[in-house]
Amino acid sequence: MKKIALWVVLVLGGLFAFPLQAQNNNELVILTFEEMFPPEIISEFTRETGINVVFRSAVYNEEILEALEEANGAGCDLVIGDDYIVEFAIQLGLAQKLNLGSIPNWSNINPTFQYHFYDPNNEYTVPYGSGILTILYDPAKVNLIIRGYSDLWNPALRNRVGIIGNYRIVNGFALQTMGKSFNVEDVGEINAAGQRLLSLAPNVRIIDDTGALGEEILNGNIYAGIMYTDSVNKARVANPNLRVVYPREGIGFGIMPAFIASGASNPAAAHRFLNFILDPKRGAACFEYLGYYCTFKASEQYITPELRQYLIMPNYRNFEFLFNIDQEAEDAHMRIWNDFRAAVERARR
Repeated sequence: MKKIALWVVLVLGGLFAFPLQAQNNNELVILTFEEMFPPEIISEFTRETGINVVFRSAVYNEEILEALEEANGAGCDLVIGDDYIVEFAIQLGLAQKLNLGSIPNWSNINPTFQYHFYDPNNEYTVPYGSGILTILYDPAKVNLIIRGYSDLWNPALRNRVGIIGNYRIVNGFALQTMGKSFNVEDVGEINAAGQRLLSLAPNVRIIDDTGALGEEILNGNIYAGIMYTDSVNKARVANPNLRVVYPREGIGFGIMPAFIASGASNPAAAHRFLNFILDPKRGAACFEYLGYYCTFKASEQYITPELRQYLIMPNYRNFEFLFNIDQEAEDAHMRIWNDFRAAVERARR
């Protein structure tokens, strides 16, 4: 978890210093991660509406929440982050309820991705992409069949596994190999998972949370990896022979909701943008670019046929959200994460 926010503020056509916020009705400030929208969609929105789009880009979800808290919900108009951060933002009064009368394309959303824990009454958010935690491996390099997380402990994969750099997810899949939930709060169980995780360290070549693991498996640096959906999908498009595994122990599931900040300078532009991307064809273009599962039902038919198999979520049912947990459990997760990363470093020497 990164506590010091390093901001890169991007505008089509140039770089600007932080902080930056909307000043008039001709500007929309979006706070989110990098490369979330196709440039042509942003250009089309500006041509059609006369509204310039400014991006404030964060690396971690915690940076998004920190920026909103520091500005008391101001400094941006539209925010997109992961579900657990959005739950905090709503609880802290940093999000405003949507005016559905300003979003006539609202009905294009897939209801599978609505009414979840972060927005149970479906009042604040539009789901913009979803992902599940999967394993990807190259059967040409791996002389075993991988069916779940537990198989990644196999000595045949020594120094050839890549994993994402999210401590709750990594500690969580260790818990799942022990038959436990991602969300247990019993510190003893969390510590036991940490001990199990240490034995995985010799197999781990790369810990990365930037989305590069797909490239690493394509270039042969790793043979198997636990990855986010966008990395898996992009790698599978490049090499259809790669094999995706929905882990038998259970699957982590997440949604990226969009919401309007409570102190937005231009909520009308934010509503207009949400309605704009909810257009079926524009939504399809967004998800083809983003690489996550399509959360707009009306857009599915417009996704390019060769990409549709990757961008429509499979019909599995053993999904589990990562919920916010109590501080004692969080502290335990952080301790075992730091111990695990140190063990991986020692194994690489």
